[in-house]
Amino acid sequence: MIWLRQQVNTLYSHLYRRRRHGRYSHLYRRHQHCAASFEHSAVRPVPIKVITVSSKSKSAGQACASEWSAKLSRYTAVESINVKNNPLNAKDTAVAVKNEGSRVLKHITPTTDHVVCLDERGRDVTSMDMARLLADASSNGVKNLVFLIGGPFGHSQEVRQSSQDTIRLSRCVLNHSVAHIVLMEQLYRAWTILRKEPYHH
Repeated sequence: MIWLRQQVNTLYSHLYRRRRHGRYSHLYRRHQHCAASFEHSAVRPVPIKVITVSSKSKSAGQACASEWSAKLSRYTAVESINVKNNPLNAKDTAVAVKNEGSRVLKHITPTTDHVVCLDERGRDVTSMDMARLLADASSNGVKNLVFLIGGPFGHSQEVRQSSQDTIRLSRCVLNHSVAHIVLMEQLYRAWTILRKEPYHH
């Protein structure tokens, strides 16, 4: 667990230095300018639900994600749901993914939930984009904001069709545990941007 925390902290420290002083410094200045445009008083906290397909275990990754979830809960209600991967032990991958998707959809209410699918083929997002996503959900009257993290073989077609948005947190393929940690940290960061708090520099 200590090793995992060190790796995550090193990753964010490296990205921060490159953003502020390196080749991405112009993006850093632009993001600082954009941050001033958010009016946090107008942002209504929208409950967040994260549905992850994985084998349930008390891993170091889950503990780390829970720490970020606790920080995020200062701003809005957070619920994490785990759906067992390949729940019926199907030998065919397509069947396994379809079975996972069926269980994921049981936790989604189409009439009230705004569903965001995390997928390697999704659109790239920055931390400012995540803040804008939260602000838009608030202004559009969304009841629940749902993020989906797929299993080893991704999401079923039915799950993709149920999503209003598809994003990716990295151009690399992330293990579901790492994706969960990064997602929770970015949602926490997005709220600090909206609240103009000093975490995001």
